[in-house]
Amino acid sequence: MKRLLTVSILVLVAVMMLAPSVFAQDAAKPAGDPKLSYYGMAVLGCGLAIGLAALGTGIGMGHGLRGATEGTARNPGVSGKIMTTLIIGIAMIESLAIYALVVVLIVLYANPFKI
Repeated sequence: MKRLLTVSILVLVAVMMLAPSVFAQDAAKPAGDPKLSYYGMAVLGCGLAIGLAALGTGIGMGHGLRGATEGTARNPGVSGKIMTTLIIGIAMIESLAIYALVVVLIVLYANPFKI
């Protein structure tokens, strides 16, 4: 856990150090097509958003399933109630991923340049 935290902090610092050079622009050159820039950033942002949503919901489902299996192993008599609660919980977690997908699709297909 400590190593994962260290690596994630190092990656974050590296991204923060490289960001100014990536976003720096030469004043003499024209900026180019703003639509292309918008859609490029939208695609990158949407990919990152849906990836993080899938990661978070996967971790949440894993923790829920782990708790349900441990509860069933300790007390097999209440496995029906545990299973019902597990299914409801997993459905709620999955709805978060669906909400993220809806937001991503709105960002991808909304046209901010339409007058």
